[in-house]
Amino acid sequence: MTEPLLVVDNLQVVFPTPHGDVHAVNRVSFEINPGQIFGIVGESGCGKTATGRALLQLIPPPGIISGGRIFFRGEDLLKKGEQGISLLRGRRIAMVFQDPAAALNPVFTIGQQLLGIMKHHKIAYGIGRRQRAIELLGELGLPAPESILNRYPHELSGGMQQRAMIAMALSAEPDLIVADEPTSALDVTIQSQILDLLVKLRHERGVTIILITHDLGVVAETCDAVAVFYLGEIIERGTARDIFHHTKHPYTRQLLASLPNPNKWGQDLNVIPGSVPTNFDQIKGCPFETRCSERLGICKSTIPFNVKFGDSHQAACHLYEGGN
Repeated sequence: MTEPLLVVDNLQVVFPTPHGDVHAVNRVSFEINPGQIFGIVGESGCGKTATGRALLQLIPPPGIISGGRIFFRGEDLLKKGEQGISLLRGRRIAMVFQDPAAALNPVFTIGQQLLGIMKHHKIAYGIGRRQRAIELLGELGLPAPESILNRYPHELSGGMQQRAMIAMALSAEPDLIVADEPTSALDVTIQSQILDLLVKLRHERGVTIILITHDLGVVAETCDAVAVFYLGEIIERGTARDIFHHTKHPYTRQLLASLPNPNKWGQDLNVIPGSVPTNFDQIKGCPFETRCSERLGICKSTIPFNVKFGDSHQAACHLYEGGN
């Protein structure tokens, strides 16, 4: 049996504020096998990005990782100091950030940024390093890759910027890439190209990918396994087939029902009433209780436990605790 590449156990991330602590990530656990594309999906404010950043200890202050363990190839990353994690960051685990225009440094050329990463991680030397950078940009479909090295981020289109970001993530040949909304700032055609590129990287390089998104269509196209987040917690987890064809949690059902349907042209879209609440206090019951159309009396006061539906599928919902 293949050992998981990444195991996250009871992860908790807290942001102190003058009004109290915001529990951005609350008791999150999951594992990812080598070569998987693992989707993290949910509305904005559900803790998706905070979870991805926590893997690399990139939580912006005053946020802190307040509990849990993160095992990468059997080693607990949270026991590493800043020096230890900086050697791993980018080399073994890399991140593709949400907005490439904001993530790329505007005062340095693409070449200075890409070659700087390769130099930091001692990837090739001298002319060989530059040649490897040109090859990498070419493999990612950028035209005239040698000239791209001499251009500044603002001289590239959004799709070219995102490909340059992916090149930087791949430059040290990491085992795991955390892609945080990699297509959200792009038009539909370029989105499709970037998604195809990620799938190609998985097949050709064996790269494991965490894909953070709010777009269920993207998840359906690309992901092997999916975790549905709500208010900092995973409320349903399973294979893509489990999530889309054997949906269990009311929140997941309502997310899927809110997708545009070509068979319902001209009809109003379904919406989930209310919005994700600010998580200042530990939830006493189900985090989705205030917005759920199927809530029970127990939902307000008691935290639901995970009910399993086979080997890979589980949902935290009181509807199934009696064996229904």
